Amino acid sequence: MPSSDSRRGSSHRRRRARSRTARAQLTFSVSQVERRLRQGHYAQRLSSSASVFLAATIEFLTAKVLELAGNEAHNIGSRRITPHLVDMAVHNHGLLSGFFGTATISQVAPGRGPE
Repeated sequence: MPSSDSRRGSSHRRRRARSRTARAQLTFSVSQVERRLRQGHYAQRLSSSASVFLAATIEFLTAKVLELAGNEAHNIGSRRITPHLVDMAVHNHGLLSGFFGTATISQVAPGRGPE
């Protein structure tokens, strides 16, 4: 009688649990977004895919803003993205400017003084 290991073969390997963030191939945590959605009581019921979609949207917007700020830094010859460059990138982009509207981007990082 064959042992239990030989019966399993290569197709029956144990699967490790993968997080929803890993399955969605995201960087932003889906669980953290879901937790904040639930704590905020924005709706009585929450779809299982709502937090995945919102995490993907936030990740996309972050990547877009950082890309534009990086382009601004490159244009002025800087190797560092500063809050001022993020502000310029957002306000110089038509859609992002309307999306962020009256949002204020801090010019000094919290907990840090001028360098």
